[in-house]
Amino acid sequence: MPENLTQEKPLATIWRVPDELWEKIEPILALHDPPKSTGRPRVDQRAALDAIIFRMRSGCQWNHLPKEEFPDDSSAHRTFQRWIEKGVLDLIWEEMIEECKELGGVDFEWQAADGAMGKARFGGTK
Repeated sequence: MPENLTQEKPLATIWRVPDELWEKIEPILALHDPPKSTGRPRVDQRAALDAIIFRMRSGCQWNHLPKEEFPDDSSAHRTFQRWIEKGVLDLIWEEMIEECKELGGVDFEWQAADGAMGKARFGGTK
């Protein structure tokens, strides 16, 4: 095992955005996905991000997000799609990687990828 992994305490699993991380993410959202000036107000961005993190970590379907903890599934999914389209999630990911690097939590030597192999639907391309 590499030296740097034997001494350090592992980082906690993130289910919700901690305050310190939110302070770094909020300016990204303010710049790249500001509130609309007209129409119905959007769902709270931090609550939407918490819902997205929960969805990605748990693997549940959007319509199975706990209703008492997160915004409605349609709003969370719409926010997710908008952030993907605008590249906001990429920017947030870059910020988290930088933050994690400073904490010594990124060791790219120890990575794994999981994939699924299956038949191509309708025979695939020939």
